[in-house]
Amino acid sequence: MPTYDYECQTCGHKFEARQSMKDPHLTDCPQEGCAGPVKRKIGLGAGLIFKGSGFYITDYRSDSYKAAAKKDSESSSGSSTAPASSSSGSSSSTTAAASSTPAPAKTGTAA
Repeated sequence: MPTYDYECQTCGHKFEARQSMKDPHLTDCPQEGCAGPVKRKIGLGAGLIFKGSGFYITDYRSDSYKAAAKKDSESSSGSSTAPASSSSGSSSSTTAAASSTPAPAKTGTAA
């Protein structure tokens, strides 16, 4: 339920009230000895706090969940390379060998 700010027009008393959006506005001051009319003020609403490096739901996961997810991703990445090496054909073995060797570094000066 939202919280609304009110201010008494007679005594100046400020207070908050938790009300449903469907409820009617308050009309009387809750201060003892004052029955003055109250006016609902325009509120700024609740502030949002974004923690962490991003705004994704995975940023707020527990440490145990992150550890299990990391373990699962490591085991699945290890199993994904195994079928590629067991496939038949000479082109896949030469491609794997070519991708594992680094490209030679360029030497020389630019003209």
